[in-house]
Amino acid sequence: MKDIVFGGRVIALDRNAESEEAVEFVYQQHACALYVSPRSGSEGGVWQGCDCTSLEAPSTTTTSTMDETSDEPPTSAVLLDNCHFSQVIFNNVDKFYVPGGDITCYYTLTQNIVPRGKDWVGIFRVGWKTTREYYTFMWAPLPSDARSDTAVKQQIQFKAYYLPKDDEYYQFCYVDQDGVVRGASVPFQFRAETEDDILVVTTQGEVEEIELQNKNLHKENEELKASCASLKKQNIDLQKELNKMQELQNSLESLRSNTEKLELELNSLKKENKQLKELDDCREAELHQLKEQIQNVTSDKERLETRLKTAMDHMDQLQSQVLNYEKEMENLSLMDRDKTEQLESLKEENRQLRAIGTQQQQNQDLMKELEEQKRLFQILQAKKNEANEENQKQREYELLRHLAQAEEVSSFSVASQAQAPIPSPEVGGLLFGNPYYAAGAKLGAGASDLVSIRKCPMCDEVFPEDSETSQYEAHVQSHLLECPLCNEAFEKSNKQVFDDHIFCHRLE
Repeated sequence: MKDIVFGGRVIALDRNAESEEAVEFVYQQHACALYVSPRSGSEGGVWQGCDCTSLEAPSTTTTSTMDETSDEPPTSAVLLDNCHFSQVIFNNVDKFYVPGGDITCYYTLTQNIVPRGKDWVGIFRVGWKTTREYYTFMWAPLPSDARSDTAVKQQIQFKAYYLPKDDEYYQFCYVDQDGVVRGASVPFQFRAETEDDILVVTTQGEVEEIELQNKNLHKENEELKASCASLKKQNIDLQKELNKMQELQNSLESLRSNTEKLELELNSLKKENKQLKELDDCREAELHQLKEQIQNVTSDKERLETRLKTAMDHMDQLQSQVLNYEKEMENLSLMDRDKTEQLESLKEENRQLRAIGTQQQQNQDLMKELEEQKRLFQILQAKKNEANEENQKQREYELLRHLAQAEEVSSFSVASQAQAPIPSPEVGGLLFGNPYYAAGAKLGAGASDLVSIRKCPMCDEVFPEDSETSQYEAHVQSHLLECPLCNEAFEKSNKQVFDDHIFCHRLE
């Protein structure tokens, strides 16, 4: 069994052939298990479950990253405070590599990591505490088809010139561009290949010497542990003092900045004070001018007051005159109002008289038209009576003629009765019709036209033949306005003409 340091943890490595498959890491009751395949050609270096969440390291550490244009890789001064070693898995890592030859590093990017342009793979000596302690490095190439849900296998070749020349234990570490370790391999050495089954014979003295060396080494180890604990304590104290110093430095910087601000404000206030003094001098000159102006204004005021008093006296006289004029205007206004009212009443009377005259004239015209219609009606009635008498005579003549024909053709009475048309009451009961029926119909139409002629000339309302003449005249009279002075009649729709007519009578 041989103890080595791996990333700040103590590694118990069993060198027996039967137990080379597992390596156990122990650090302050926190454990990480790492599975290693016994065959170099198979998949190996797979980290199993990790229970580490925090280690003893200063919590106030800072991460330093490299500038994009620098040739140095981005590293971090942070001690290991959490485990990310399972995000990148190193495969086919040999137990040792022969010095003087190039080596190829095989690793797998899991779906838990997103590769970036400044990621790198470094060779670290076992026992490293920060990523700044790398021996050599190579930039990690970006995968051609990187997908977040699948693992991607990659490889990097390290040239022999840049590899370590001693036989110490080293390991591969994948560091992202933030300087955080995302994966680490199992330890390996750079030495020539040897046979594992060589028998080594040692004497009892050599064994005792080795045991003595072991005791001395164990004692030195204890002393180193105590020294390490003391150094850790001193580191913590120094870190606290450093924090205090940093706070004091920050406060000092703040005071300096405040002092500079106050100096700037003081300079600004000095400038303002100087400007205010200059402004005060200008104000004194202006004040002197204002005093002179006040004196001039005072003298002008006295002179104006005298003129104002004179003007007020004259205004009182004018106001008394205005009051007299107003009284006269009120009297004239009353007189004018009375005249206006009289004129309006005269206009109204004139309008009524003109309406009455117009109405009477229209009534006279209507009466003349009515008498004319009556005369026409009497003429038509006489013609109708004559036509009725002639029609009656014609009916009697036709009846006698048909009776004579009926006696001559008595032998064909049955056939004649069947073929003869039935007399129509509309043609006066004659067998062959009344030749004057059409004339009678035309006469009836003329009579109906006579009835239709009896309609209102204003609203075209038709009155029946049996209606009284007084009713027709009263209806026509309702549409007219008669002037009470000249009996001239006007239509009610032309009331403005009637009013103007009455107004003209009043002006006469």
